[in-house]
Amino acid sequence: MTPLHADINDFHRRELSFDGKSKPVLTIGNYGPAVIVMHEIFGFTPTLARFCRWVSEAGFRVYAPILLGSSDATNHETITNGRIFHLCISREFTMLRANRSSPITAWLRALAAQAHDECGGHGVGAIGLCLTGGFALSMAIDPLVRAPVLGEPSMPPFSPAALDISPADLATVKARVAADGLTVRGYRFAGDTLSRADRFATLERELGSGFIGCTLPDACGNRAGMKSRGKPPHSVFTVDLVDAEGEPTRQAVDEVIEFFREKLS
Repeated sequence: MTPLHADINDFHRRELSFDGKSKPVLTIGNYGPAVIVMHEIFGFTPTLARFCRWVSEAGFRVYAPILLGSSDATNHETITNGRIFHLCISREFTMLRANRSSPITAWLRALAAQAHDECGGHGVGAIGLCLTGGFALSMAIDPLVRAPVLGEPSMPPFSPAALDISPADLATVKARVAADGLTVRGYRFAGDTLSRADRFATLERELGSGFIGCTLPDACGNRAGMKSRGKPPHSVFTVDLVDAEGEPTRQAVDEVIEFFREKLS
């Protein structure tokens, strides 16, 4: 079991600018192909730092951009009204509208390009979670992104079957599936009210065999996570993960790492 703490002295903080916009990026790992890890609406947290360490220890260099919150692991795993308001008025996030790619994904693709320049290898991995879950799909219009993972993709929240990607970008991803054998993986809990089965059904319809979805039973969610707040589990790789051998959520982490290894190494 990996201890949870807010100390991230093992991460290196950088300030990276693309298209005139600068953001902090936390990195960990000194070798291996690059993997972009995008945080949930909470920001960077101890449970996300734990996930980044697992990926790094498996032989990858992790880049974790800070899109919301402070650039450390002191962010609380709670959603505030202020955070929701910020997202609704932000020009970088297309939070409520379906069939639109968030502008921030262009910045993230530029980050992936620099990460690949620095790390080499066959390409870059990308995993988004909750708010950023669909960002990995939009990033996959870039041929450098060879291993996209959608962790409980939740946007747009009021259209359960819709995707947060433009028709043109989706067409590019579908073309990559057909021509390059691109595979997109997705993870969610069965009873999740934010990342619904309808969205996975859309991904299956649009991407066919190019989408591999995994739906975990709610029973395997962490009792100290969303269940402790009277809600169904949601965050497969962070707050609702059970860090113990043989647990389905921990096995999901190993599966994602093997996916990165297969596609990038």
